[in-house]
Amino acid sequence: MATKTQIHPPKPTKQPPKTPSKQWSLQDFEIGKPLGKGKFGRVYLAREIKSGFIVALKVIFKEQIEKYRLHHQLRREMEIQTSLRHPNVLRLYGWFHDEERIYLILEYAHHGELYRELRKTGRLPEKQAAMYIASLTQALAYCHEKHVIHRDIKPENLLLDHEGHLKIADFGWSVQSRSKRHTMCGTLDYLAPEMVENKAHDYAVDNWTLGILCYEFLYGVPPFEAEKQTDTFKRIMKVDLSFPSTPDVSAEAKNLISQLLVKESSKRLSLQKIMEHPWITMNVDLAGTCSK
Repeated sequence: MATKTQIHPPKPTKQPPKTPSKQWSLQDFEIGKPLGKGKFGRVYLAREIKSGFIVALKVIFKEQIEKYRLHHQLRREMEIQTSLRHPNVLRLYGWFHDEERIYLILEYAHHGELYRELRKTGRLPEKQAAMYIASLTQALAYCHEKHVIHRDIKPENLLLDHEGHLKIADFGWSVQSRSKRHTMCGTLDYLAPEMVENKAHDYAVDNWTLGILCYEFLYGVPPFEAEKQTDTFKRIMKVDLSFPSTPDVSAEAKNLISQLLVKESSKRLSLQKIMEHPWITMNVDLAGTCSK
């Protein structure tokens, strides 16, 4: 890769590169500091030289894609994320490759993972948690309209931009389908009962995850966490949900969580009803949640 240079990201006022037919290459970018590291590659801060636009460049090693036979999954992730245009969904502007690597040109989220903020603070104030849940709900409603199920919503896959707006990232487990699915995928603490039991699932798995996240935002841990994986599986299947006496969480928040963490998927609160729920309406300026 090219030598790293110092890039100080300004507020992104410039427009992203708008040349879909262009053949990108690494020579089009100045590469800055690493932003993150994963199993299959790394993410770097980068600047498109011609426009000066700041992006995140995700570098994926072809060798790893070959090893784990992820060609189809990666292609699907790229196709889905490129097609989505929503203020709370991280943009994928384009991609290119060389002999050893695949490069994804992504929107840069200045404040990084929500996971990091959650670990730093332990838990979130109710107003902030409600704002994130409202933003997520609107983004998922948009995705579901496009027949996209995310299937892996968790704090590590939620990013924050320079203004603190939430962005759904990482569509690696997403699928675009009108029919029920059977693949068990995602992260254990966030899996819906139908996925744990290897039953067919649909969009409602994302609604379940909203309930898990709402609980984690307010209590600092996922609701069905246990020392052993098998115990977590059992707790999810039984919907072994309880609310500790501390910290103090409002009755409205508990009510919303209880209406989302329902075993029968068809009885979970719909995304529209989430936006109308008292906990959301009393904590969030709904006119401003999608203002960008």
